[in-house]
Amino acid sequence: MKFKALYSFLNTDLSIIEQELEKTAISEHPLLREANLELLQAGGKRIRPVFVLLSAMFGNYDINRVKYVAVALETIHMASLVHDDVIDDAELRRGKPTVKSKWDNRIAMYTGDYLLARSLEVMTNIDDSLAHQILSKTIVEVCLGEIEQIKDKYRLDQSIRTYLKRIKRKTALLIAVSCQLGAISTGASEEIHKKLYWFGYYVGMSFQITDDILDFTSTEEELGKPVGSDLLQGNITLPVLFALENPMIRAEVEKITNETSPNEIQPLLKKILESDVIERSAKVSDQYLQKAFEIVETLPKNRSRTSLISIAKYIGKRKF
Repeated sequence: MKFKALYSFLNTDLSIIEQELEKTAISEHPLLREANLELLQAGGKRIRPVFVLLSAMFGNYDINRVKYVAVALETIHMASLVHDDVIDDAELRRGKPTVKSKWDNRIAMYTGDYLLARSLEVMTNIDDSLAHQILSKTIVEVCLGEIEQIKDKYRLDQSIRTYLKRIKRKTALLIAVSCQLGAISTGASEEIHKKLYWFGYYVGMSFQITDDILDFTSTEEELGKPVGSDLLQGNITLPVLFALENPMIRAEVEKITNETSPNEIQPLLKKILESDVIERSAKVSDQYLQKAFEIVETLPKNRSRTSLISIAKYIGKRKF
């Protein structure tokens, strides 16, 4: 089953969010308008808006209110992608030129900053101080995560704990807060919105670890960028941390710099795939996913809960 089929009943509301996203992201400034339009047209699964909508169904659902939360969270996500591409010096995202490659780093950074500011502006449509506090703290954490990502590039002595903290800020936090704010915006109880936060957190951790695995096991066509791009860009992911335990592999990883080409690391990628690091990383991902299942089972039974379970299962079954 395709991912979008798991929440097809949300299609009408997702179309409303897409329209709101365009209104929010498109600036009067010609250059910002063009850059943001490129981001919107690149698409994506809109996972965060989907989690916002599904979580909102545990309260008094109203798309005309919930849409602002969904747009705010997706706008933060878009901003983080633009910033990530600068940090990673990435030329492609989903097979298309990045903002930084089409223009330059300064334009990309200001584009990301503009989107972060717009997310806060959109959220003012929600009259709830707790929601504003959560969103503001989330932006702070995402920005700290970007700084940590820069600091940790090509640093092989980092711990698994450091990696997990980084992917919390990079991915899991936005998914967790999407679930939590979706519920808060429709008046769901504190017990419900806290459970949804932790469900989103565990799903987000699993999702990012799986992405880090796919960077080694997928194809360039599927990734929209060269296989092993994370390693080339100096991002030390869980499979790499496990691989570094092998002295021979570690010696080869130590040779990688920002000038290393995709072709040069092909023998290294082969050694990594032949080891047990993919299986070990997948096991960690599964542990997070299992925690998500344990939480979602305690939520009230409704159509939304069924979709949340299906989405979590889909994430767990993505091809390695």
